[in-house]
Amino acid sequence: MNINVNVKRCLIGAMLLAMLAPAAIAAPQDGKPTTDRDAAIAEKWIAAWNSHSPEKMLPVFTSDVFYEDVAFSEVSHGSAELRKFAASEFEGVPDLELKLVRANIHGGHGTIEWIFSGTDKGVFNTGKKFSVRGVSVIDVRDGKISRSLDFYDSGTIMRQVGVLPTPPTDAK
Repeated sequence: MNINVNVKRCLIGAMLLAMLAPAAIAAPQDGKPTTDRDAAIAEKWIAAWNSHSPEKMLPVFTSDVFYEDVAFSEVSHGSAELRKFAASEFEGVPDLELKLVRANIHGGHGTIEWIFSGTDKGVFNTGKKFSVRGVSVIDVRDGKISRSLDFYDSGTIMRQVGVLPTPPTDAK
């Protein structure tokens, strides 16, 4: 009878270890919960864009960053090209604002969902306001973004600033 009790205790102990071990192995080494680190990276990315300063943006990214604005086929390799791209964005949309919707970053990969709004001063030169939802697919290395692909609907911006016609709505 004592053997059965000991076997049960061993089995329960083994099951507990099996359940807890993956969480311990996957736990971040700096002791912070992953969600705090994810939020910090996303918040730094948002703050960098909202700074309107290419120099304040660069510390968020690795020096060999690959940054692509997919909607406009703009590709930047490295800090110098990213600085130039950011400066053109700040010039084209001087009141550029990004709002964080959600971040989901795990194991060095993830997404940052955002809303991008501002006034078109130098992209299409209309002087009109726009707002569009988007997502950045990112890779993180050593706490910095090493790759960022921005996806959003440029047609939405173009319709809002009057470059494209607004599609007709069905009258019912």
